[in-house]
Amino acid sequence: MIRAIVHMDLDTFFVSCERLGNSQLEGIPLIIGGGDRGVVASCSYEARHFGVRSAMPINMAMRLCPQAKIVKGDMELYSKLSHDVTQVIQEKAPIMEKASIDEFYLDITGMDRFHGSYKWTNELAQSVIKETGLPISFALSINKTVSKIATGEGKPRGNLEIPENNVQAFLNPLSIQKIPMVGNVTFQLLSRIGIRTIQTLSEMPAEVLQRMIGKNGLEIWKKANGIDNTPVEPYTERKSISTEHTFSQDTIDIAKLKSVLMGMVEKLAFQLRSEQWLTSTIVVKIRYANFDTETKQCKIAYTSADHILTRNVTDLFDKLYQRRMRLRLIGIRFSGLVRGTYQINLFEDTQEMLSLYAAMDKMKSRYGFDAVMRCAGASFKPNTKDEILKRHPKPLNL
Repeated sequence: MIRAIVHMDLDTFFVSCERLGNSQLEGIPLIIGGGDRGVVASCSYEARHFGVRSAMPINMAMRLCPQAKIVKGDMELYSKLSHDVTQVIQEKAPIMEKASIDEFYLDITGMDRFHGSYKWTNELAQSVIKETGLPISFALSINKTVSKIATGEGKPRGNLEIPENNVQAFLNPLSIQKIPMVGNVTFQLLSRIGIRTIQTLSEMPAEVLQRMIGKNGLEIWKKANGIDNTPVEPYTERKSISTEHTFSQDTIDIAKLKSVLMGMVEKLAFQLRSEQWLTSTIVVKIRYANFDTETKQCKIAYTSADHILTRNVTDLFDKLYQRRMRLRLIGIRFSGLVRGTYQINLFEDTQEMLSLYAAMDKMKSRYGFDAVMRCAGASFKPNTKDEILKRHPKPLNL
């Protein structure tokens, strides 16, 4: 049976959320981000017309489009509206995967026996627009790769269907940058030898491509040929992530305790970013030598940044640890999770900070969590490499 896979993507999601509550933002260049040295989290099509793009430094964006209005952004609002959209889709779709805060995959294989697959998907999209007020685009095709590329080509408010017999004709004239997994480095490498369109890439011998760019070469070649057997993974919301550390000997050494806490934060923050989560609630737990256990928590703006989480964890620990008794265990839990990628949540951080995190995460993903760590957290001994690889089997696409 030919698969029927739908990709649904909310159009300029952050911008649409802001306009939903403020009609004065309609039709003007709008940038979601913050701080003179921060980055663009999202921008309207009016701003894109001037060359503004996501992840661009704010100061550069304002030089390109000085008339743009900047809105700091509200991850709590975006999370709530994303949840509303998720509910609408989940109530109707047989299998739904939530790929990010504003992106969904549906497997509606066999739907044609009861409804027209395209007609059903279009009706679902209209339901999302009617019930949430948010614009959404979709594409229907035979797998995730083709439907995702087609959604991008159809935006904004595009509704495309790419049947099996038209997949290669659709893909061939497009830039290789449209293929998921092809980042700027790979694009530049292939461009230098004249490979710029998907057709040229698809006609290249797979083994040659694999020798050129490594193990991802075969996957990229498959995608260029419209081959992708990745299943749609049923969506389940994660509630929290946590870690604990039990000391071999009970301790009252404050410097050691804080060093371990910093290492624990670094581990959990890396996990958040790897799995594309943001947290809004921090819980710190301590257990004294007599087994008395106490916890303290606080709410924060949604983030996955080590330095923000570390500051709040340290403050909680200082307020919590008051009895001056030896401790046998400390723990941290991050809850109130929402989907969000690393770039879009650091509204007030600099491009330099983003680049630092991206570089560290890339090294951790490739060589293991303890390949690079902050000196302050070096007292924390992470789990074994096998356990880390089990939790993070896929490298980050940075």
